[in-house]
Amino acid sequence: MQVILLERVAKLGQMGEVVSVKDGYARNFLLPQGKALRASDANIKSFEARKAQLEARNLETKKEAEALAEKLAGSVFVVIRSASDAGALYGSVTPRDAADAATAAGFTVDKKQVALKAPIKDLGLHEVHVVLHPEVDVTVVLNVARSAEEAELQASGKSIQQLAAEAEAEAEFEIAELFDEVGAAAGDEE
Repeated sequence: MQVILLERVAKLGQMGEVVSVKDGYARNFLLPQGKALRASDANIKSFEARKAQLEARNLETKKEAEALAEKLAGSVFVVIRSASDAGALYGSVTPRDAADAATAAGFTVDKKQVALKAPIKDLGLHEVHVVLHPEVDVTVVLNVARSAEEAELQASGKSIQQLAAEAEAEAEFEIAELFDEVGAAAGDEE
């Protein structure tokens, strides 16, 4: 099916281009979302008449998105989730969770704007892309932790596995000292 793009669509084309796409993609995504029109003579003429308005609206939304991107760039959002001792989450962090964390921090981000490369299923710091406009995207960091204190430790650079290893080494050292003291006391009695 031939369609005229009303805005830039990733991996497809720029505004105003006439592109050929599969019928289902056009019917189920491009047309209902208002991202394209069928490429008929009447629609092409209609698009040419509205082109200046569409470009102005696109430029305006792009400027707004760039302003938000400057504020959002490098932000770290904390997401508290329950997890096992090994650091595996009971469930996963979804785009909705990331959007809610950003909204709680005072930014207006929709879950459809959050692009996860893979599901987040473990504790730690994770980079997440937020697509604010087809031409503007920004990277933020999600700090997934079991508590606020743990989130602060992760933010300082320590991982949950390192903390667990340090705690285990400290416990083993205390046990070794205890046995040394018991052995020394037994040697004194003889």
